[in-house]
Amino acid sequence: MFMNEESLALLEERIGYRFADRSYLVLALTHSSYAHESGRLNRGSACNERLEFLGDAVLELMTSEYLYAEHGEMAEGKLSKLRASIVCEPSLAICARDIGLGAELRLGHGEEMTGGRNRDSILSDAFEAVIGAIYLDGGAEPARAFVQRFVLSNLSKEQLFVDAKTVLQELCQQMFKCEPVYSLVREDGPAHCREFTMSCAVDRYTEEAVGRSKKSAEQACAQQMLRRLRELR
Repeated sequence: MFMNEESLALLEERIGYRFADRSYLVLALTHSSYAHESGRLNRGSACNERLEFLGDAVLELMTSEYLYAEHGEMAEGKLSKLRASIVCEPSLAICARDIGLGAELRLGHGEEMTGGRNRDSILSDAFEAVIGAIYLDGGAEPARAFVQRFVLSNLSKEQLFVDAKTVLQELCQQMFKCEPVYSLVREDGPAHCREFTMSCAVDRYTEEAVGRSKKSAEQACAQQMLRRLRELR
């Protein structure tokens, strides 16, 4: 996918940050599948994996700072669980969708054809890579402003993923007098990078979602089922 200046500028407007060096942003949007197909992966920094690594660390630090300041009485164990809920894959995928990140990604043909633009794992990785890109381009303060605006200001939305299965179970009891049934649909990818597709069945309705673990995939499809059932009420 060719990244033109106009599309990059529009993305910068959405995220509220203008890059001094847009090559950081382009790199953050470049999935390894695209780099493989274009023969660039051997250059080491031709895909967003290294930026994702950096962005993950920046996000965890800034989230920890925020929670430490905002929850002065909360014990370490609860702080850790709350942080984990904020930076988990489904939560970050929501944040990525909020800024329209999927449409801007550079993907290989295979990922493009199999729905990679809407896959939680790819979206969450790209979102972390954008954080890393902002940090390298502008330093800690613009990265912190981005995290505050697009992650920490939406805590209630992200935390819903932690509780999605519990909330869904309660809703199913109210609406259908039954419990949701989760099933493994398939496993994909190499051993070091597995992806799990799980289904959630409630009455005559079924939702599927993909995650890097069975647990994250279950949470994601529970959230999708919640949206669907709430539309019926």
